[in-house]
Amino acid sequence: MTKIIVDDTEIEVSPELTILQACEEAGAEIPRFCFHERLSIAGNCRMCLVEVKGAPKPVASCAMNVRDLRPGPEGQPPVVFTRTPLVKKAREGVMEFLLINHPLDCPICDQGGECDLQDQAMAYGVDSSRFHENKRAVEDKYIGPLVKTIMTRCIHCTRCIRFATEVAGVPELGAIGRGEDMEITTYLESAMTSELQGNVIDLCPVGALTSAPYAFQARPWELNKTESIDVMDALCANIRVDSRDTEVMRILPRTHEEVNEEWISDKSRFVWDGIRSQRLDRPYLRENGRLRPASWPEAFAAIAERVKASGPERIGAIAGDLAGVEEMFALKDLMGRLGTGHIDCRQDGARLDPALGRASYLFNATVAGIEDADAILIVGSNPRLECPVLNARIRKTWLASGGAVPVGLVLGDQPDLTYPYQHLGAGPDSLAGLTGSKDFGKALKQAARPLIVVGQGALAREDGAAVMAEAARLAREVGAVAPKADPDWNGLSILHTAAARVGGLDIGFVPGTGGRDVAAMLAPGALDIVYLLGADEITVPEGPFVIYQGSHGDRGAHRADVILPGAAFTEKSATFVNTEGRVQVTRRSVFPPGDAREDWAILRALSDPLGHKLPYDSLAALRAALYEAHPHLAALDGIAPGEATAADAAAERRGKLAKLAFKSTIEDFYLSNAVARASTVMAQLSAMALERQTLEAAE
Repeated sequence: MTKIIVDDTEIEVSPELTILQACEEAGAEIPRFCFHERLSIAGNCRMCLVEVKGAPKPVASCAMNVRDLRPGPEGQPPVVFTRTPLVKKAREGVMEFLLINHPLDCPICDQGGECDLQDQAMAYGVDSSRFHENKRAVEDKYIGPLVKTIMTRCIHCTRCIRFATEVAGVPELGAIGRGEDMEITTYLESAMTSELQGNVIDLCPVGALTSAPYAFQARPWELNKTESIDVMDALCANIRVDSRDTEVMRILPRTHEEVNEEWISDKSRFVWDGIRSQRLDRPYLRENGRLRPASWPEAFAAIAERVKASGPERIGAIAGDLAGVEEMFALKDLMGRLGTGHIDCRQDGARLDPALGRASYLFNATVAGIEDADAILIVGSNPRLECPVLNARIRKTWLASGGAVPVGLVLGDQPDLTYPYQHLGAGPDSLAGLTGSKDFGKALKQAARPLIVVGQGALAREDGAAVMAEAARLAREVGAVAPKADPDWNGLSILHTAAARVGGLDIGFVPGTGGRDVAAMLAPGALDIVYLLGADEITVPEGPFVIYQGSHGDRGAHRADVILPGAAFTEKSATFVNTEGRVQVTRRSVFPPGDAREDWAILRALSDPLGHKLPYDSLAALRAALYEAHPHLAALDGIAPGEATAADAAAERRGKLAKLAFKSTIEDFYLSNAVARASTVMAQLSAMALERQTLEAAE
């Protein structure tokens, strides 16, 4: 640690910190435009100037480390001033230069009210300009349908360029020209292809890059802000939902270092228009082959009549990918009271068995733990499409190591993951012979903390249990579970694609003794009644009576005989457990439309006419029962680790491996669930991605 004096306050800081960071630790406020904690140092805006005792001129505090400061003549700690007249004059000079060419757009700029330039101009700006030359004008650039550009406002902080290159790993933005001729562009003015490109909107300190779908929709001070959780993938990133009246207007990221840092995917950010499209706002009954609006009592009576006419062995329930733990718990309770064990939350048919222990289906290394891995093997997954923010964390690990962390991929195709990797094969046979390979197999064995990521493309198939056993065997062989270097390390990690999956496995929403899984329930003639709790990724054959409870008129609703309108994730308080086992809660930002209700309340109301009344009349009572049955779900933002012995139990369940190549379960990143398929923006992005793939295939 190094001593430093900041504005008469002596502190001890790491010598690796920049002066800017050290000043902030001392409580000083340093303005900046180009500096960002998660990006490389650019040092090109000069707004962070400070005075260093003994220095001939003001110093850019973001571009100098504490270790570079010279001590006093008698060894005194270096002295930094942040509020002297010299510093104030220097910052005012920088601000004056920044405003020379900046247009007077504040009244019509979408960044108004949350603009760094606007805020800092209040402190360091002047009420008039000494410059009378014409302002420069820059033509707006097309970089895709998500990010609107007004490049005359750009102050060349280069945050967007550094993000695209370093974090997203898709270096499509750059600068051309010099001085006043400098422009930020994609060179050929094509749409950006990164699944994280929307984050440049948050990074831009001025109004040069703003949200195109949100343009001119609302002002920040008009919006109600609700802290919540994203459910577009199994990471469950922390988000803020901004709403006005009954509509969600935009979704922004919240910082959570252990989960998503401060990034979210484009699907998470721009799916908000799908929340209010194609909504189910009243119950429906199918009569004479057509759905007609009905009342809640009518819908419940129709369901009760069919249930009473059927035996419990002919009733089954399937939970979808966006279902909260509370409604799954209530549905499981109701099915249990009806006497059926035909329940499943694994829509894709993943061969995961909670009986093996919690560690058999968690991302045991944790998301933040990816940065501790020194060798990474990805099996049956394309993390760039399945979880873009987690993929960025893998890239961050590779980048921080200078390319020293080897990454291997076992997948049928060879996608661009934004970082280099060795393609080790296509299917289970490559996995079985991996340790015999000279290069990557040796690196995996020698690693102190190897990470093996098993995706749903390896598990959601007939031989999924055998593949899991092979992965667990490999993890034991290379020391990925409790290695000598770190006994607490468990590198056998399952990457899920559904936000509801881990929560469903946690509460045992899987077939009971003699119960049928999804495939068996959907077999012709297997059941008389199928209850779909937001299950839209399956096709129910003709024959059974289908009850669909969900928020959107998607595939499940089209097949349904009775529709019960539920709430979307922004309209209810629900528990979700992410892929690493972290328990988090969504919070209601708006109310469901029309007669739609929260899902647990629908199940509670339905249980009465069925003659099996559920014993909770409030969400608090339901959660009390949930926490009593599963205490670890009460620890919000906590992870209850699984036993390392789960790897041994999984390894013992060997079976016959198929020769079929692994394939990612996410075929279209932008249309992976009912909410996304209702979004106009997602449909546009999907069409662009398909066109791009077609052109690449033709080349």
